[in-house]
Amino acid sequence: MNALAATGIVYRRQLRQNLRNPVWIIIGLAQPVLYLVLFGPLLKPLAAHLGTTNAYTFFVPGLLLQLGLFGALFAGFGLVSEWREGVVEAERVTPAPRTTLLLGRVLRDVSLVGVQSVILIALSFAFGLRGSIAGMILGVVITMLLGGACSAASYALALTTKSEDALAPILNSIALPVMLLSGIMLPISTATGAPQWLVTLSDLIPTKYIVNGLRTSFTGDIFTGPTLWAVFWAVVFVIAGLWIGTRTFRRDA
Repeated sequence: MNALAATGIVYRRQLRQNLRNPVWIIIGLAQPVLYLVLFGPLLKPLAAHLGTTNAYTFFVPGLLLQLGLFGALFAGFGLVSEWREGVVEAERVTPAPRTTLLLGRVLRDVSLVGVQSVILIALSFAFGLRGSIAGMILGVVITMLLGGACSAASYALALTTKSEDALAPILNSIALPVMLLSGIMLPISTATGAPQWLVTLSDLIPTKYIVNGLRTSFTGDIFTGPTLWAVFWAVVFVIAGLWIGTRTFRRDA
C-alpha cells in the first residue's frame, strides 16, 4: 500500500467519525463565536485607537488564531481514546506506513479548522466585518497551517503521555499563555499601556507575528512584511509539528 492511498484511508475514516458526531466541530467553533458576539461590539468605538476603520478586521484575525490553537491542539485526546481501545494497535499491523497514521489525522483536523474558519468569517460579515477577500482567504490558509502544526504536536504528545490526565494540564499550560501573549483581544504595546516587560515577553511569542500578519492581510496588504512573517512562522510551525509527530509515530505507534 502506497503512502498516499494509506493517508487517504485514514483521513476518510477519521472524517466519517466526525461527521457522524459533529458535536465537537460545534464545540470547537463555539468559543470564538461567543467572543465575536459578546466582545466584538465593544471594540467598535475603539476602532480608531486600534489603527483601523473596521474593528472586526482587528478582532477576527485574533479569533482565527484562537480557532487554530484550540481547534487542533486538543485533537490528541481522541488519539488517547483510540490507543486505549486498541485502534492504534490494529492500525500498526496494517501495511500502511506509520507516518500515514499521523498525516491522515492531521489532514482531517486541517479540514475541520478550514471549515470552521470560513464559518467564523461568514458570521463576522453579519456583524460588520469588511475587508479584503483575498486577505481573508490567505488568513484561512494560515490558520489551517497553524492548525496542522498544533494537531501534529498534540498527537505526538498524546502518544507520549497516553493519558488524558497528563495531557490536559500540559496543553492548557501551553495554549492559554500563548493565546493571551499573542494579543488576540487587544494589542500588547506600550501605546496601550502595557508594561515594558510584558511587551518584551510578547515579542518572543511567534504567534504574535501571525496575528499581526493576519490583521494586515485582512486590510488588503497581502505582500507586506507582517503578512510575509505570518506565512513564514506558520510554515515553520507546520514543518516542526510534522517532524515531531512523524518521529513519535515511527517510534511509539
